Amino acid sequence: MAQNSSAPTASPYMVSLIDNDPRLAGIPPDVRQEILEAGETGDPDGLELEEVFWRDHQPWLEQKGYRLRPRYKPDWIPSWKADGGNELGREDACPSMYPQVMDATRLSDGEMVLLKSVKHSWHPYEIEITKMFSEEPLRSHPQNHCVPVFEVLASPRDPDISLLVLPLLRQHEDPPFETLGEVIEFFRQVFEGLQFMHQCHVAHRDCMFLNVMMDPRPMYPKMYHPASTFMSRDWKGIASYYSRTFRPVKYYLIDFGISRKYDPSVTSPLEYPILGGDKTVPEFLKSDQACNPFPTDVYYIGNLIRTRFLEIYPKLDFVVPLISDMVQDDPSKRPTMDDVVARFDKLYNALPTSTLRYRFSLDGERGVAWSIYKAVVNTIYRLTGRKALPRPPKHPLHTFSS
Repeated sequence: MAQNSSAPTASPYMVSLIDNDPRLAGIPPDVRQEILEAGETGDPDGLELEEVFWRDHQPWLEQKGYRLRPRYKPDWIPSWKADGGNELGREDACPSMYPQVMDATRLSDGEMVLLKSVKHSWHPYEIEITKMFSEEPLRSHPQNHCVPVFEVLASPRDPDISLLVLPLLRQHEDPPFETLGEVIEFFRQVFEGLQFMHQCHVAHRDCMFLNVMMDPRPMYPKMYHPASTFMSRDWKGIASYYSRTFRPVKYYLIDFGISRKYDPSVTSPLEYPILGGDKTVPEFLKSDQACNPFPTDVYYIGNLIRTRFLEIYPKLDFVVPLISDMVQDDPSKRPTMDDVVARFDKLYNALPTSTLRYRFSLDGERGVAWSIYKAVVNTIYRLTGRKALPRPPKHPLHTFSS
């Protein structure tokens, strides 16, 4: 049969893109061929390849009660095409944050949520573990810092894919910490959260800095735009926010794609190395032999603090010995998370309030005016009774009701 000469063909660049993109590794041959046969539109204003999934699910998601941004409507026409302008500064020019996730608005109450695509054949335990920490009695446990899931939706287009409906969170260090007390509270919550996972016999296995986030709602009561987080939610200005000291936040561990749960009787499980976001794990670099994932978790969190805090900011000398133990090359010499929490509690409880009030910034990093401003703010915190160690309330106003 003669081929249709008008059928689109994929350029060598498109073939190379698909073959070399790790996000597309392992896709079925028929899906790969479908992508290639779709050809290149030559339209620089079109969606990115990974966004097509969300566009194709948009009508169904709307029926399920979740609205995507206008960019993902099947009949979307870029606003800059409609008025003859360009895409600079346009809300509908903002793509999704990562290929596997998409922001959305829950129609029942206007809550901002995150939809995460999970492929069962790649991550067979992610949904089970996420749901476990989202259900009672674990859900309301004060030490639980695992991101809750509102709902799990089965994709109508692919039986191997489900969508997790999660709260929209924000990177833990954005906006920057302002006081030493804010930083210590972050350490405390992260240690507590990982300790709780381990006490539940779950190893995270990828708790690097991108997988520790915060609930921004206390700091951002009006929230912000999900794809351009410095902008207001309605795209009409800059998003305003409070400090962590004024409005304490809760931090969450996310992404259980390679996490594992073990029987309580298995005290030293063994897993073959899987490289997560942090590629520096000593035991993974030395050997490909199976090892205990719990000490590896301790390294991940310790290395997060070492690289994101200790190597950048002063005034954290008191925690250096603990972190040094957590990142030892020999996993057997690292403390357990129970030990980490106990040692850290003693360390920070010995600090006076005046130390906790220290401005957490490099001297002069924003100039003299900024230093004076922050000094004034700290004085206001003291006079208004704001705690130097800003812990969120045990029963926060926002409980992520489903």
